[in-house]
Amino acid sequence: MASTTDLLRFITCGSVDDGKSTLIGRLLHESGALPTDQLAALTADSERHGTRGPELDFALLVDGLAAEREQGITIDVAHRYFATGRRRFIVADTPGHEQYTRNMVTGASTSDAAVILLDARKGLLTQTRRHTNLVALLGIRHVALAVNKLDLLDYSQDVFDEISAEYRAFAADLDLTDVTCVPVSAVEGTNVVARSPRTPWYRGPALLEWLESVEVEDGADAGPARLLVQWVNRPTDAFRGFSGRVLRGTLRWGDRVRVVPGGQESAVERIVTMDGDLPEAVRGRSVTAVLADEVDVSRGSVLAAETPAEAADSFRAHLVWLDEQELRPGAPYLAKFGASTVGITVDRPHHLIDVNTQAHQPATTVRCNEICSADVHLDRPVPYEPYRVNRDLGSFILVDRVSNRTVGAGLVDRALDRSADVRWQAVTVDKAARSARNGHRPCAVWFTGLSGAGKSTVADLVERELHRLGAHTFLLDGDNVRHGLNGDLGFTAADRVENVRRIAEVAALMVDAGLIVLVSAISPFRAERALARSLVEPGEFCEVHVDVPLAVAEQRDPKGLYAKARQGELPDFTGIDSPYEPPREPELRLDTSTSSAEQSAGAVLAKLRAMGVIES
Repeated sequence: MASTTDLLRFITCGSVDDGKSTLIGRLLHESGALPTDQLAALTADSERHGTRGPELDFALLVDGLAAEREQGITIDVAHRYFATGRRRFIVADTPGHEQYTRNMVTGASTSDAAVILLDARKGLLTQTRRHTNLVALLGIRHVALAVNKLDLLDYSQDVFDEISAEYRAFAADLDLTDVTCVPVSAVEGTNVVARSPRTPWYRGPALLEWLESVEVEDGADAGPARLLVQWVNRPTDAFRGFSGRVLRGTLRWGDRVRVVPGGQESAVERIVTMDGDLPEAVRGRSVTAVLADEVDVSRGSVLAAETPAEAADSFRAHLVWLDEQELRPGAPYLAKFGASTVGITVDRPHHLIDVNTQAHQPATTVRCNEICSADVHLDRPVPYEPYRVNRDLGSFILVDRVSNRTVGAGLVDRALDRSADVRWQAVTVDKAARSARNGHRPCAVWFTGLSGAGKSTVADLVERELHRLGAHTFLLDGDNVRHGLNGDLGFTAADRVENVRRIAEVAALMVDAGLIVLVSAISPFRAERALARSLVEPGEFCEVHVDVPLAVAEQRDPKGLYAKARQGELPDFTGIDSPYEPPREPELRLDTSTSSAEQSAGAVLAKLRAMGVIES
């Protein structure tokens, strides 16, 4: 029997008009969880918006958005709390449309169980399979299939048995073995709270009975203890504790723990709370742990007992893309792992996952509501466990560096072996030796600006003069590179990011070779230019913004590209229907609409002398 203090989070999902919101409303009403004021509000709402005539329209309890009431569908995740004598519940009612996959993922990410509805008249639909696939992917292992609207089929046992058998076979292929099928009528309340005489042939639990009794520990309580440190608590010199939440297992006084990352070990000397010390802290409890030794622990660290947790900086992960702007592979994002915020880049996806069939599809990027498998790389190691083992340490969110929007959610599959196996090979002739032989400092001179601004013209003049002075140089022109190294790339946002990433990597290698490398590329996004800067040492990057008004660049139009873009022949052309993000603090800003190419080249050379790249 479940404890009276148990909290079960569960998700409901199904196709449009399957009756999810009605079921939840009926569940709340008949379990006695609806306060008098809400019942009065439901009565009034049913008169104004209801579809049941004089009867209560229970769907209105959950369909809280005005747009949902007008359309009669659920388009957002609606959460409701209720309790019975045996358990407390938080239910997330999620949309059924495929374009709202991200909403369902949001609701499922914190759920322990799932109630999947289908219309008995329609049987298993593509959406039913899609929802089950997502439930399995997100680690939910306890599923109730509510076969709804059986009242419209005279509560046919044959229909119910056929649907149940088909669904169990499908779920078994996804390793979902804890499946309970319940015949219900949300409108009539059949088998929602208690078993109904309308289905004398059914011997299983009513839906609420299943919710009250389903076991959801899944070994998390019995696993090795993991305390995620969220705050180093040091109110006085005499007290130093580490405050956070126990994510897994039970942390006890005297336990030997290891700090991850770091590897130092100590013993738990005290477990402190506002109500006094505890002998132990169970999963979900927020406490302050005091260790017996002075060890280096910071926010984001994990105190791991028994089997140590691990740290890594590269992972194979499933990504659920949440943003309207597609993933830009290789672009720098931020990731929130537990209590840590780190820099992250995402490689090109290995494949997309068809949420309807689990089939793998080739892809170069991932768009809103799509799910992919990809490798991710962090700028420092973080503690982790695979998502299937520990949701808290095995999940992360991706954040856009500029807008601070949450753009994706990730589920860690495993660490990549190359984190430990790929090391830098020591060499005898280094950058300093090459620079000394060349007689000048290396530098990446990055010309950015709109097409037609004059980047290539100015860069060519600068290289010509540097060559005359005896400097060792190379010019990477964006158009020329696309004939070879980047010949496989198109002009989507993702391809343009990859184009700049490859140019940046080559430029960094040339800087390491001791050269002055000049890069002429539109490179429209700040984040990608920031990545290029990060690949070389401070003082070895000179960003030159060749800045002209769009009207001037379009008037010049040396390649006829603006004309094609205006006619719709070049979609996503920078400056027309794709943004250009000008540098905020470039080393040099040139306006070639007021200065000649020769004057602009002279300004660049003067800047390089001021930076000490070439002699004055």
